[in-house]
Amino acid sequence: MSEQALPTRRLGGLEVSALGYGAMVLSPGVYGEIDDERAERALTAAIDAGATLIDTSDGYGADGHNERLIGRVLKGRREQVSVATKFGFRLPEGVEPHPFPVGYAFGELGVNGDPAHIRGYAEASLRELGTDRIDLYYPHFPDPQVPLADTVGAVAELIEAGLVRHLGLSNVTAEQLRAAHAVHPVAAVQIEWSMWRPAEPELLAAARELGVGLVPWSPLGAGFLTGTVGKVAEGDFRQNAPRFDEANLKANNDRFAPVRGVAAELGITPAQLALAWLLHQDPGVVPIPGSRTPSHIEENLSAARVSLDADVLSRLDGILAETSVEGGTLL
Repeated sequence: MSEQALPTRRLGGLEVSALGYGAMVLSPGVYGEIDDERAERALTAAIDAGATLIDTSDGYGADGHNERLIGRVLKGRREQVSVATKFGFRLPEGVEPHPFPVGYAFGELGVNGDPAHIRGYAEASLRELGTDRIDLYYPHFPDPQVPLADTVGAVAELIEAGLVRHLGLSNVTAEQLRAAHAVHPVAAVQIEWSMWRPAEPELLAAARELGVGLVPWSPLGAGFLTGTVGKVAEGDFRQNAPRFDEANLKANNDRFAPVRGVAAELGITPAQLALAWLLHQDPGVVPIPGSRTPSHIEENLSAARVSLDADVLSRLDGILAETSVEGGTLL
């Protein structure tokens, strides 16, 4: 497919395509197995289709796999995209994991946001990515044992040194955003937000007030909102997610049938409707859907050009307000 420009939006001082690309799906052990050749084709398709924000993390895939894969694909194309990555989840030997509680079956994640380690995290990511700067750098989760202001202060030092361009936050509260922003301007906050996972109103209000962009992760509900998930296979991380339990998944599919019906009436896919709905929530929203299939990637990104009128948005809001979801989420 030939390269094409998508509408753009701003995350603080960073201009990116209105829809980015979430690369977590490109590493084995997420949605089952995948080989690097297929993964590289998918990422290439995303860039060719106009995605200029590529999102990854030091913790995606074994031993930096996701960042290395991105680095290979971006050789010769680095200036076309902004690279966002997250830290504090892939911990080098000797770095103590601090428990961060989550709602999935495994119960907690191990993170470490100690300022003493952050330059090392960044240097490791720069090596894996094969680049000289990170455009948007997030602590993956706020460390319960380290003041967020201290973590942010360490990233501010990386910005001053030219290794990082913009500060992001991920999975934080409104109070945490305000505290961090007082230390250094925050360009974007990454949160789980979709038709089946509302964002916290206080966080949205704080972001708007401070001029901070919003980057919804899992904007398609880990694939649920595509309307194509009837079961979860072995080796798929969603086996840990209560919403994808067999009984819950069936109930949720039944309850979201009216949303899929609206998509059919509009002549678009359920995924395009879910992404367009998010884009219409705020001009500072840049969702990062991920997919392994080039045709689906192009389909998703084309949602940046879908316009929903006020009547459709009102109707969707009414449907969603009356639609309960079975099972918890990660946070």
